[in-house]
Amino acid sequence: MNLQVDNVIAGYQEGIDILNNISLMVKPESVAIIIGPNGAGKSTLLKTIYGFLRPRSGAIRFGDRGIATMPPHEIKHLGISYIPQEFNIFPQLTVEQNLRMGAWIFRNDKARLARQLDHTYEIFPALKRFSKTRANTLSGGQLRMLSIAKEVMTSPKLMLVDEPTAGLSPKVATEAYEFLIQTQRALKSAMLLVDHNMEEAIELADYVYVVDMGRVRVHGPRSEFDAARLRQIIQDCLLGV
Repeated sequence: MNLQVDNVIAGYQEGIDILNNISLMVKPESVAIIIGPNGAGKSTLLKTIYGFLRPRSGAIRFGDRGIATMPPHEIKHLGISYIPQEFNIFPQLTVEQNLRMGAWIFRNDKARLARQLDHTYEIFPALKRFSKTRANTLSGGQLRMLSIAKEVMTSPKLMLVDEPTAGLSPKVATEAYEFLIQTQRALKSAMLLVDHNMEEAIELADYVYVVDMGRVRVHGPRSEFDAARLRQIIQDCLLGV
């Protein structure tokens, strides 16, 4: 199913819009990335798609369903997961308890929960070794892996991923990208990724959106965005060209 965002306007305060008629599309089983300067509205867009923020106008559709007025738990039921920038885990719970929390929408279906745990451990075998370990004892890379795994316990059709490498060392950041692509391919899902690490993140993408001042400034397939063009586009955004 396509994700379609059409002319969305949204903000956190009345009269102050962060998103200004923004439109984009994510095709099934594809990876689209959103890049742009700080304050461009990238993370706000993901929050709006996932229902944390209701748009003032415009439409958001997932397949044939309008989701612009749905709360996050209903959007999750449709097959969309949101992986935030911070480690979205419960520190005092074990790895497996965290994974179970990720499947709360079908927590009473024990057979399905068991299947999803097995599937998640197939994708992330390292986590099975730490299944009884408290999350607060894991390394940064293991925490990022758990954060991703927890949010894909529902086998989403679309993953919204916000700055997955923020605050991570280059080595752990590389691992985080590997976890994401491994997951996206295993689930045959789509992914909409926001990342500040443009030159590395773009290597994951099928399609690129450059966002500035709450609008899509430039977009196109990855093949159209080499390193020199990316730097020029971002420089132009910063200079207001």
